[in-house]
Amino acid sequence: MGSTADEFLVASEEKAFDMGHRRIINYNIGKYDAAVERGLSKIINLENTKRKAHAIKWKVMENLDKLLPEFEANFQKRGGKVIWANDAEEANREILNIIKKAGAKTVVKSKSMVTEEIQLNEFLEEHHIESLETDLGEYIVQLLGQKPYHIVTPAMHLSKEDIAKLFHEKFGTPLDFTPQQLTQKARELLREKYVQADVGITGANFLLADTGSIAISENEGNARLSTSFPKIHIAVVGIEKLIPSITDLDLFWPMLSTHGTGQNLTVYNTILSGPRQADETDGPDEMYVVLLDNGRTNLLAQKDQRQALYCIRCGACLNACPVYKNIGGHTYEATYSGPIGSIITPHMAGMEEFKHLSYASSLCGKCTEVCPVKIDIHKMLLLNRRDAVNEMLVTTKEKWGWAFWKKGMLNRKFTDFFSGKTKNFLLRRFFKKTWGHYREMPTVAEKSFSQQYQEKNGFGD
Repeated sequence: MGSTADEFLVASEEKAFDMGHRRIINYNIGKYDAAVERGLSKIINLENTKRKAHAIKWKVMENLDKLLPEFEANFQKRGGKVIWANDAEEANREILNIIKKAGAKTVVKSKSMVTEEIQLNEFLEEHHIESLETDLGEYIVQLLGQKPYHIVTPAMHLSKEDIAKLFHEKFGTPLDFTPQQLTQKARELLREKYVQADVGITGANFLLADTGSIAISENEGNARLSTSFPKIHIAVVGIEKLIPSITDLDLFWPMLSTHGTGQNLTVYNTILSGPRQADETDGPDEMYVVLLDNGRTNLLAQKDQRQALYCIRCGACLNACPVYKNIGGHTYEATYSGPIGSIITPHMAGMEEFKHLSYASSLCGKCTEVCPVKIDIHKMLLLNRRDAVNEMLVTTKEKWGWAFWKKGMLNRKFTDFFSGKTKNFLLRRFFKKTWGHYREMPTVAEKSFSQQYQEKNGFGD
C-alpha cells in the first residue's frame, strides 16, 4: 500500500471511534434521511423515473462526441465562449488568463465541487487574487481552512456550537448566537463582496446541449448574485454534466433536489445562456464555460465502469453508506468522497494511489439502491478492485495471501488441515494491526463447520 492508503487506514480508524464526530454526522444525516423519505414519497413511480434518468445519461455518454460540440455551438451563438481543458492545470491557467486580462483582483464563487477538484482557490491565492466562497457551508469551511466534508453539505461535520465558536473567533460575535443570527452575520459580510467582485465563478449542475445553456440549482441565491453583479462570469463544468435537452430538466431537477435534500425543487433554479444580451438589463458582459476533462475520458474508456459518469452529485449514496457515516468525508482525501468518489477517484487521480478506496465498502448495496440514475455502484467498486489486480498494483504479500485463500476455498481438506488453534495464532500474529487496536480479534472455532457436521451426522463430504 502507498502512503495515501496508509493515511486512510489511520484516519478512518480514528474517525470511526470519535464519538463526538459520529454523534454530529448521524444527527445531520438522520435529518436528511427523514426529509428525503418524505420527498420521495411524492414521486408516483420512482423506479420508472430512475430508469428514465439512467437511459438519458446512457444516451449522453454514448453520444458525448456529438452533444458537446452541439452545446458549444449553441452557447457561442449567444455570445458565450467555450474553453476546453484537458486537466486541472490547463483549466486553472485559462481561468487566470481571463482574470488577468480583465485586470481583476477579486472573485466571488458559488458552491462548485469541480473547482474544488482543480484546487482553484489555492491556485488563485498563489497569484494574489482573492477568491471568496459565498455558499454558507463553503464559506464556513473556507474560514476553517478545510475542504468540503460532503458534496452537497460542505459543513455537515460541524455542530452549531462549532460554527458559533468560529464566528466568535473570526468576527467577535457572541458565543450564544443562534443559527439564524450566524446566517445574518454571514449575509452582512458577503453582500458587499458581490458588488465589489470583478469576476463570478460557478459550477453547473447541468449543461443543456440543445439550448447551449447551463443550469444551476441552489438554496441560498448566492449563485444568482455571483453571476449577476460581476462583469465576467466563468462556469467550470465537467464534461459529464451534459443532458440532451432543456426539457430533460423536468426530470433531473426534481430528482436532484429530492435525493439531495428532500425538497420538491431547490429554492433557486437558474438557466444561463450566455452574457447579457442587447435587450437585457442585467448580467455579465462576458461569460465563459470551461469544459473540464481531468480524467473523465479515462473513465469513459472503461466500458464496464463508465456509468459512474452518470452521477448528478445528489449525495444520496454518501448519506446511505455505513462506511461514510462512520469515517466521514475528509478521511477519503479526495474531492469526491463516499461510494461514488471511491469509484471515480482511482480513474481520475490514479488507480495506484487510490485503489484502496474501492475497498472502503461493505458491499451492502445501499448506495446502488438509493442512486437516482441507477448507477450500479457496488458492482463498480468490485470492478475497480479487479482492475487494480489486473494492473499488478497489489503487493506480493497480498498476492500470496489470496493465493492461499483460494487454494483453501477450493479444497476442503486443505482448509481443515489447519486446526482452530493454528488459525487463531496466524490471525493474532499477522493480522492484529490490520484489524485495528480498538477491536478484539475474532476467535476461530476449534473445528470447522464441515468437521462438526461430519461428526454430528456420521458421514463425509
